[in-house]
Amino acid sequence: MLNTVKILVVDDHAILRKGLKQILDDTPDLRVTGEAGSGMEAIQQVQSEEFDMVLLDISMPDKHGIDVLKQIKQIHPNLPVLMLSMHAEDQYALRSIKTGAAGYLNKQSAPAQLVTAIRQVASGKKYISSELAEQLAEGLTQGYQELLHQKLSNREYQTLCLMASGKTLTEIGEAMSLSVKTVSVYRARLLEKMNLRNNAEAIHYAISNHLLE
Repeated sequence: MLNTVKILVVDDHAILRKGLKQILDDTPDLRVTGEAGSGMEAIQQVQSEEFDMVLLDISMPDKHGIDVLKQIKQIHPNLPVLMLSMHAEDQYALRSIKTGAAGYLNKQSAPAQLVTAIRQVASGKKYISSELAEQLAEGLTQGYQELLHQKLSNREYQTLCLMASGKTLTEIGEAMSLSVKTVSVYRARLLEKMNLRNNAEAIHYAISNHLLE
């Protein structure tokens, strides 16, 4: 008899959760035993229920997926988390894996790839797509050079993306549940780390490197 993998699906879109549940429940050894529509709901479920793995969307309405990942790993360090995102691998994959994710998958991937990734992550292994593996191999061949935005902390990176999307410091503070003063500190730090002089240069960098969410 197959051991069933119990999965928590975290995504703020109910229709997408339903679609994922249908794909996974149609697979004999996989079962969705929990659903969450926000970051806080996901954290609460991980605290109160037992899962074999978490399928977590990067873009959540209340907390960024990377922050949710960080909290889940603090609660259950050994619980595998597979990040699911509409963003290309080069934006969040390395950042996710550095934070503790067991894998990263683009939402446009085929259902078969999703099932393979979940099985791999649930068995204790890491999963990266062939696209990301190719990028990493290419980087090693050419002598890997870290991009400027990869030096940023998760909060600094979020601040950069929100700045580039046209939000004011007040709006960024509201989106990240931080004071304007704290956001200003993150802004100053990211400009210094990236050797940029002002907001305009930061916004130009973010747009040029396709960092907008």
